[in-house]
Amino acid sequence: MTGPEPVEVEVGLGARSYFVRIEAGLLDRAGKRLEGFARNGRLVIVSDETVWALQGERLAAGLAASSIEAVPILVPPGEGSKSWAGLSALVDRLLVLGVERRDHLVAFGGGVVGDLAGFAAAILKRGCHFVQIPTTLLAQVDSSVGGKTGINVAAGKNLVGAFHQPAEVLLDPLCLDTLPPRQLRAGYAEVVKYGLIGDAGFFAWCEAHGEALVAGDLAARQRAIAISVAAKAAIVGEDERETSGRRALLNLGHTFGHALEAETGFSDALLHGEAVALGMALAFRFSAERGLCSDGDAARVAAHLASAGLPTRLADAGIEAEAGRLVAHMAHDKKASGGRLPFILARGIGEAFVDSSVEMDEVERFLAAEAAQQAGRP
Repeated sequence: MTGPEPVEVEVGLGARSYFVRIEAGLLDRAGKRLEGFARNGRLVIVSDETVWALQGERLAAGLAASSIEAVPILVPPGEGSKSWAGLSALVDRLLVLGVERRDHLVAFGGGVVGDLAGFAAAILKRGCHFVQIPTTLLAQVDSSVGGKTGINVAAGKNLVGAFHQPAEVLLDPLCLDTLPPRQLRAGYAEVVKYGLIGDAGFFAWCEAHGEALVAGDLAARQRAIAISVAAKAAIVGEDERETSGRRALLNLGHTFGHALEAETGFSDALLHGEAVALGMALAFRFSAERGLCSDGDAARVAAHLASAGLPTRLADAGIEAEAGRLVAHMAHDKKASGGRLPFILARGIGEAFVDSSVEMDEVERFLAAEAAQQAGRP
């Protein structure tokens, strides 16, 4: 199939730099890209059962064309696999297969598979290599790039993990053709995020072309993916481990969002991208309440997310928890330092910044007011 011209984006990390290749049909040619990573003619592929059923044959055939055998390890789909039990089971299976430190695992799936397989690679025999082949929009524009890996624990999301960069990332927009519409919309929230962080022009592009992207326009999808990946690569290259604050901007909507995910038990009741969308709408309304941005900007953000079928109010996500309970979830956020939690707020669309001055009782009052307004209470 002829599609838009391929795009390559470098994630510049010195000796650990790598490329993100974006190309329609790349899955069918994966063997040519991964020949140098195969050992003894095989690659171990970590995937989930759903992705492998839909896309596994394409990947296996693409590898076989270069005489590489695909050896799949399948995990159950969903956030439940990102657990101590899921990690332990995966590591045990990798050891049985005789995976060595110089081997490259292939993470083939969405964000759950990428986080889980990446963390397993980070700790297996004190570290082996891995390649990301993300199959969801959320993973293609966000989680597959930058080296964050990890699992969820009882206290919260992604609280145990490691920074472990992939050796290469292969993005095939055609993989999105089998994605359920809800998953695609959830991933679109992360696309919008890049415009809200630092590119007002890209947010305007999303307003004009987001509907076409969600509907399946290949050119729109590839352009959005390329712009998003380039934005993330630039940030990761400056601040790999979130030490300077620059990379923290990528958490726009996530502090609110992770609390909402915790409240819903990290289940399919609220997908990660849906939580991020609602979190971004809350972050802009909170910014407006603090006098940082205009009510008009906050309304514009919410209107676009809602037009894409994403939640922008607590009631949209079925969240009825007391504000104090949501704030309690935030206390476990891994970004907390010295008893304080930095929030990503905005002075306008494309003008996000890190604010470490927020008091949690202020957040609780804001969330209580949000809940009361939606319930029609004074």
